[in-house]
Amino acid sequence: MIKRLAVYCGARDSYDPRYLQSAHELGLTMAHHQIELVYGGGQYGLMGAVAQGVLDGQGIVHGVITKQLAGRGVTFQAVTDLHLVDDMDTRKETMMELADGMLALPGGLGTLEEVSQAASWMTLGDNDKPIAFYNLNNFYAPLQKLLVEMNKTGFLEQRYLDSLCFSADFERVLSFMNSYRAPLRRQYKHEKK
Repeated sequence: MIKRLAVYCGARDSYDPRYLQSAHELGLTMAHHQIELVYGGGQYGLMGAVAQGVLDGQGIVHGVITKQLAGRGVTFQAVTDLHLVDDMDTRKETMMELADGMLALPGGLGTLEEVSQAASWMTLGDNDKPIAFYNLNNFYAPLQKLLVEMNKTGFLEQRYLDSLCFSADFERVLSFMNSYRAPLRRQYKHEKK
């Protein structure tokens, strides 16, 4: 069962206010389900909105932020539990360790990098936790199409494509995560099975 969810998302506001509103609503929903938030520790953009939503719902928020970003004044001081780490690699690893699953909300390059690493590690057998894309307003439809193309051309096995969830319905995401079984790691021709 998912008790803690790592949420990757933008540290900036979108031009479309629906994204901020949806992030706050997701936080409220997580708190309602008694799912703790693990996130990047920032106060701005969707990061701040989802964290505030969890707190508004009387939930628990674990922030993981680098010393560099904390020094720039972006830390959300209201979080329940704050982890100050040395660098981004440690931040990503700490978030994955603390969480039972990973969910990508809309965001920019940092969000894409975080969720891509989690998915890539799944193929290596280094991440056995579920990964989902919160597909608000079909934000992740182009990425889903690219992953399908990777599969068609032989660069991504079907089992990994099937091990990712794209949905804007949190109940569906939660159902996917709670019934998730990690796929076998990638095998190479010379390896013994």
